Amino acid sequence: MTLEATDTSVLRLPSTNGRSPETSGTAGLAELAHATGTRFILAVFTTLSGKPCAKLVPVESVDELATDGVGFAGYAAGSMGQVPKDPDLVAIPDVSTFTPIPFVREGLALVHCDPYVEGKPWPYAPRVILKTALAQAAAKGLSVKVGTEIEYFLVQRDENGTLRTADALDTSRQPCYDARDVTRMYEHLTSISSAMNTLGWGNYANDHEDGNGQFEQNFQYADALTTADRVITLRYLISVLAEQRGMTATFMPKPFADRTGSGMHMHLSLWQGDTPVFPDANDSCGLGLSKTAYSFVAGILEHACALQGVIAPTVNSYKRTGATSTASGATWSPRYATYGGNDRTHYLRVPDANRVELRGGDGSANPYLATAVTVAAGLDGIERDLDPGEPGTGGTATLPMTLLHAMDALEADPVVSGALDAAGAGVADYFASLKREEFFHWHNTVTPWEIDSYLTAF
Repeated sequence: MTLEATDTSVLRLPSTNGRSPETSGTAGLAELAHATGTRFILAVFTTLSGKPCAKLVPVESVDELATDGVGFAGYAAGSMGQVPKDPDLVAIPDVSTFTPIPFVREGLALVHCDPYVEGKPWPYAPRVILKTALAQAAAKGLSVKVGTEIEYFLVQRDENGTLRTADALDTSRQPCYDARDVTRMYEHLTSISSAMNTLGWGNYANDHEDGNGQFEQNFQYADALTTADRVITLRYLISVLAEQRGMTATFMPKPFADRTGSGMHMHLSLWQGDTPVFPDANDSCGLGLSKTAYSFVAGILEHACALQGVIAPTVNSYKRTGATSTASGATWSPRYATYGGNDRTHYLRVPDANRVELRGGDGSANPYLATAVTVAAGLDGIERDLDPGEPGTGGTATLPMTLLHAMDALEADPVVSGALDAAGAGVADYFASLKREEFFHWHNTVTPWEIDSYLTAF
């Protein structure tokens, strides 16, 4: 994680050092589209489950998009808190997120949108939820910056539908950082890297991770909303560019039982203006953190079990956090709510005095929701002046064993559920209901393991 601040104040086309690209507040959507040779714009919003939804808008209608937005049947989109009879979701573009993506299709751009219903921000929209959480932090004089690590597998299916590594030569027992495996995926990895750098995101590393077929691509940290937008954009880019090469990119937490799962590690820091809040050279505990930073850590640890319901939000997530071993010999996934220094076995790692790394989240996490609830938990720790104890310790709680346990913890935690409800009541209950339904749908499915274990056992 690189710690230099990024200038996000100036419009640069088509490549920027800020958002994708960031405007100075004077450039409109039509101006940006024409300046970049855009012919079509994907107007994107994200559901609670993390699905990116879009309509493809021709540049001839860019003025209507900018002023009126574009309508969606929310129930058809998925988990957006609507039923079939409800009014349209109207996606209103955030012009500062306008992103030319000619490396996907020539003349194509993307813009992130905030869904509205009958003229009001829709409280079930993840981007609206995060913006509400960040406004609450701002009311305390704090801003939040986040960096994320995006891990994923490149896979294919054989003629029987069995999942396999896309690179048939990627078979070693310890493939992590293997230069040969990276080189064989050179075209894919460099296409993603070049895309990120064209957009000014500051891609600084691309590597083979611990599982066969698993990769990670990193970019510079930014303000929390920008980073969440970029995670959604990057997942889209990775997916469609992999498809162009006959592969499937999956962010599923644990696609292979014997391999390391894919995380979405979040590096968080608090700021007052341009001044970082976390560092304190006089820290007697040895991590170089301020009292505020320790309270932020303590808040996250106290709410860890409820947080898991949002940052590890699928049935499959608990195959990752519950893993006891992998082919490489390590799971790289926490099972307890502890914290410490530069030690990847902890739920919260403190790699340096400028940030903390939350390692409990996975590739299925919605970045808007994950950031919103984590910030709420940390701010609760600050407000209550909580103490996490000595480094190397922290919460003694075992993280939830299943998605069902995580939903129980979420509903019992007013801070985490309150963060989901911050833009409007009912979101947390709706989210928990969806996830319980997901759990029981899986639970009611007869699996090959059950056939193998029970068919002739009695």
